[in-house]
Amino acid sequence: MVHLTKRNIDALVPQAKDVLYFDDTLKGFAVRVLPSGQKTYLVQYRAGGRTRRVKVGRHGTLTVDEARKRAQEIIGEVAKGENPAADIETHRRAPTLKDVCARFLTEHVAVRCKPTTQREYRRAIELFILPALGTHKVVDITRADIAELHHRHREHPYQANRTLGVLSKLFNLLEVWGLRPDGSNPCRHVPKYPERRRETFLTIPELQRLNTVLEQCLRDGSESIYVVGAIRLLILTGCRLSEIQTAKWTFVQGRTLCLPDSKTGPRRIALSGQALTILSHIPSIPGNDYIIAGDVEGQHLTDLQRPWRRIRLKAGLPSLRIHDLRHSFASSALQQGIELHMVKELLGHSQIQTTMRYAHVADEGRINAVDRLGNAMQLASEPVQKLVTIDAGAKTARAFAKGNAP
Repeated sequence: MVHLTKRNIDALVPQAKDVLYFDDTLKGFAVRVLPSGQKTYLVQYRAGGRTRRVKVGRHGTLTVDEARKRAQEIIGEVAKGENPAADIETHRRAPTLKDVCARFLTEHVAVRCKPTTQREYRRAIELFILPALGTHKVVDITRADIAELHHRHREHPYQANRTLGVLSKLFNLLEVWGLRPDGSNPCRHVPKYPERRRETFLTIPELQRLNTVLEQCLRDGSESIYVVGAIRLLILTGCRLSEIQTAKWTFVQGRTLCLPDSKTGPRRIALSGQALTILSHIPSIPGNDYIIAGDVEGQHLTDLQRPWRRIRLKAGLPSLRIHDLRHSFASSALQQGIELHMVKELLGHSQIQTTMRYAHVADEGRINAVDRLGNAMQLASEPVQKLVTIDAGAKTARAFAKGNAP
């Protein structure tokens, strides 16, 4: 043992192997001298029947007083029953976010998520999450880190919120996998940005214009019957694009399109007479089970976006999205007096709250209905004014009788 001071440590001569010199006043505090001449402060203690060592810092980088103070803190932690060396080893072995993202995509996303969701998760991870936090240890990531990443993409609130959702799911799984303590999800209490939903509804003239363009496309051969058929089925059923693209002839059972799987699970879609007529005009290709056949043998049409962009430009609807056809279906249903719960079933929503976004359309229909009812009852303003005048005259007469005329 030696009394560890700067002068005494500087005087220590390197040996052929590592040598530990323990302080004579603070038990467990030592300096290690390597054959290379490097000198490092450490604390040695016993825990769980084993000798443990915790590095404090290099001599020269830390002063003796700084090293001694830190050593006293470590020794105090040991006295409380903690094991700093084990904690350091656990942290050293902790995986990075990049490591767990690979496991997340393989064990959870690929098994439990639908293909569209898988692509969204992978995109968020590769473009936004890994570049920002990929090298961080999962045990070190804090709410501040998550909030900073979320804030960085504030100009695109939809993407910022989707990325936050992916991270939240990932950190919930890290708790299940035992890689973070329970209740430590750093995404909690990070507020999402308000999102402006873009919902466009086709008017009757716009729908007629679109239908005219679809007819022209069929006549001049600029678009295939499968492209035109797909768009018309989307208009008439309110289906999601993927549901029509991947529908097979075997799914058509009478006046119902029975999907074995969809975004919300198995789904039965009622087919109107017009939808059945559209289906009857779409040719079935031998060896291809799909209604909307693609160019690749035996496969469905995979790209409807490019033909849709051509069609909407011809129709004078340059900003209309394919998904807006679904919105228009819902809007038309509510304008026809169909209740929200039935529209929920027609759209295949799992929760009525999702359908409630169209409630204002239903309100407009109700307002129009009561206006028509009021007009039919013929209670115009003139009779109402007469009643007011008569009532005022009666009040004046009563006032004269009491001697309180105005």
